[in-house]
Amino acid sequence: MMNVRIVNKSRHPLPGYATPLSAGMDIRANLAEPVELQPLERKLIPTGLYISLPEGYEAQMRPRSGMALKHGISLLNTPGTIDADYRGEIGVILVNLSSEPFTIHDGERICQMVVAAHSRVEWTPVEELDDTGRGAGGFGHTGKH
Repeated sequence: MMNVRIVNKSRHPLPGYATPLSAGMDIRANLAEPVELQPLERKLIPTGLYISLPEGYEAQMRPRSGMALKHGISLLNTPGTIDADYRGEIGVILVNLSSEPFTIHDGERICQMVVAAHSRVEWTPVEELDDTGRGAGGFGHTGKH
């Protein structure tokens, strides 16, 4: 378990895991009044949360499957990435992909956050790459018979 510094300026509890084996923590909207999303509309929803991740880690913001299935609500930039050096308020870009308006209320669980380690790369320019069985096949290549 890793300790992460967090400032909570919302009126809601800190993000937490729903079950002992959950990978993501529910993140809640921090709203003075409800926000309505029209079909195909997107809005930045504040959370009131500010975090300080350790170097080598990121936080990914991901849609909640229930909101996606039941209401067509998703995150526009999925997954949204919070870098270790970002200190601003976490905002979530929600989009309504349904044909009906959807209202977001204060305290509603709007997405989930997964904190994960990541690698940094240093490029090695070469003239060609090693060969594999797949080669350059992509975009459905492995599904062809």
